Amino acid sequence: MTRKTGVVASERIEQLVRRDKAIVLISLSLVICLSAAYTVVGVGMNMSAAEMTRMARPIGEPMTMGPNAPWTVLHALVIFLMWWVMMIAMMTPSAAPTVLLFAAIKKMGPDGPRAGAFTGLFLAGYLVTWGIFSLGATGAQWGLEAAGLSDGPMMTLKSKGAAGALLLAAGLYQFTAFKDACLRHCRSPAHFLAEHRRPGLSGAFVTGADHGLYCLGCCWALMALLFVGGVMNLYWIAGIAIYVGLEKITPHGRWLSYATGAALVCCGLYLIGTATFSTL
Repeated sequence: MTRKTGVVASERIEQLVRRDKAIVLISLSLVICLSAAYTVVGVGMNMSAAEMTRMARPIGEPMTMGPNAPWTVLHALVIFLMWWVMMIAMMTPSAAPTVLLFAAIKKMGPDGPRAGAFTGLFLAGYLVTWGIFSLGATGAQWGLEAAGLSDGPMMTLKSKGAAGALLLAAGLYQFTAFKDACLRHCRSPAHFLAEHRRPGLSGAFVTGADHGLYCLGCCWALMALLFVGGVMNLYWIAGIAIYVGLEKITPHGRWLSYATGAALVCCGLYLIGTATFSTL
């Protein structure tokens, strides 16, 4: 009788774990879909991302759309929200394995009854980190427009030399030890949670923020490439998001990182050379 009771209890636990996993997956999917829809529609922008994508031109040669919009508080807020929601759409899929593992660990432990709250705070901490990045990206966009290096309406670098320099910098970053260390943590959710998991609800938020920092250290240079292809260019958004996921989940992600770095360096040098010779 005892053995039968134990089997029943084990089956119920497995069912609960599967149910909670489904709930977390549905919640993550909803977050991704809503943020992706927000990005595509371009809420608050003069044009949708789909329209800006159709109007995209070669790197360093964006279509001129007239004078830049003045940087008011409202405009800065719209740009910040655009960046943050876009980061949520791009980065949440690659964070899903860690979120799911965190939820499973909490469900099986003493915090099981509140596993949903812990998981929500973990994800919130992760997304807040990318919110901080989005704040910096908004400031960078403001600065680039003020310096005359970026076309405001298309949100794209309008100099081949500047675009090449950014590609070169992003490519070289792929070979750094810091990139390697951050990528190792992102590629191993179990190892990360074993080293960084903290107790309590506040600990869940901080652990999520820590994971966000490692992802930020791994991917910030790739995200900066949106200034090269167009901040609202859907091809670049989808391409970078897919690449980030592949870099984290493929067996030889580090070699993929090196190959991408080499390709970015070559493209950057080519653009810099083209810009230099065109001025001679």
